[in-house]
Amino acid sequence: MGIKINDKSFKKNLEKNLNDDFMRAAMVKAQDLINKNRANVLSQLGDGNYQEWQKLSGEARAHAIENLDFYLNQFAENVVKNGGTVFFAKDAKEASQYVTNLAIEKGVKKVVKAKSMVTEEIGLNHDLIDAGVDVKETDLAEYILQLDDWNPPSHMVVPSLHLNKTQIRDVFAKNGYSGKDIPEDLAAFARAQLRNEFLTADMGIYGCNFAIAESGAITLISNEGNIDLCTSAPELQVAVMGMERILATYEDADICISLLARNAVGAKSTSYTTFVNGITEEGAADGAKEFHVVIVDNGRSKVLKSQFKEVLQCMRCAACLNICPIYRQVGGHSYNSIYSGPLGVVLTPLLAGYEDFEELPYMCSLCGACTEVCPSNIKLHSLIHEHKRVLAEDKKNSAFWGVSMTGAGKVFSRPWMYKLGTGIAPLMTKPLMEDGKIKKGISILKGWTDKRDMPALEKTRFRDWYASRSKGGNK
Repeated sequence: MGIKINDKSFKKNLEKNLNDDFMRAAMVKAQDLINKNRANVLSQLGDGNYQEWQKLSGEARAHAIENLDFYLNQFAENVVKNGGTVFFAKDAKEASQYVTNLAIEKGVKKVVKAKSMVTEEIGLNHDLIDAGVDVKETDLAEYILQLDDWNPPSHMVVPSLHLNKTQIRDVFAKNGYSGKDIPEDLAAFARAQLRNEFLTADMGIYGCNFAIAESGAITLISNEGNIDLCTSAPELQVAVMGMERILATYEDADICISLLARNAVGAKSTSYTTFVNGITEEGAADGAKEFHVVIVDNGRSKVLKSQFKEVLQCMRCAACLNICPIYRQVGGHSYNSIYSGPLGVVLTPLLAGYEDFEELPYMCSLCGACTEVCPSNIKLHSLIHEHKRVLAEDKKNSAFWGVSMTGAGKVFSRPWMYKLGTGIAPLMTKPLMEDGKIKKGISILKGWTDKRDMPALEKTRFRDWYASRSKGGNK
């Protein structure tokens, strides 16, 4: 799949999702529920304590990023000591090729996969399939999306958030399900289908929530138990991680894990927290007999050297998505990236370039809610503002946008032009009015008026109104 999820234009994606009433209702319901639960579990920390935890978590992540070369080397050395193999991939192609070639070399017929954003980023699934490997997603939401013709994820934690239970029932019906759209029955069907896949898989692939430098352990956090089956049943296992997923110590991991579940789903903890420490001892009944860790750069080194490096502290909890008023209205697919919401707005152009994603920084009101909730203490709204600055100063915006902003700047900086413009504006907008409101638009206004009405412009300018009242002594 890669970072970009389809070839539609930004406008086409946006229009499609704005007209999807169910999806928009689902976003509102999910945000409200998660934020209610989040507020509840955070209140149990005591007044002001979340900010202290947030500070500690941010410091742990910032320290790891500031010393990334040291901790990556320490982590890699410990993985090797634990019997594993480490491969540093400079880009998506190199990372995917390593895993695919390994599967071919080992004669792998079937792979079971746990949910992993970075494997989506590098397009691993489709490369494996092209090589003749049967790939099975085992996270329930990802399994649903796979059966739905590889429908892209719309949320970092709840990938199938854009589908309702009836739609999921219809997807399952194409694959042998004959029951009703009852969530428990749907889950039971998926469980029955997947159980044998674990037992017959030749390779297990999973991501990494945190990599512990001091031990070489991979930390995996989940609620469904599928990850533990991926780490126990297949003898050949591969962990794929972005190079920024490092933490220095278990003590740092304790802090970050404590905040991850609270921010992701509004729970004190997830059902399972697993540490994978390389190959198992000889004679063990389960676990890896061969263990590989693929550490992916894919543009992260460039980000590390930039003014945006703070975004590498992200722990992928999706708290920023769950609070964002833009995401609430347009959903994840409108970003046309596997990384959506405020995190996606910052990260996607850095990894994939501005050419296809120059509109993303404008999917933000700069309200700062994402910064307030971020457990890694990332100033997300400031980084989004920085993207806007870069686009403006490097003239990466469209020619129309540049001309419009230049013209507006000249008008607003010249009082006589501003006075003239505000004086004739009511007359100029009169042809666009219906029932006392501006309902039709041209050019840049059309995007607004197609969706909502604008109040009619007052014939009397505020300055004139204020001056007349001041002269008359009215207050």
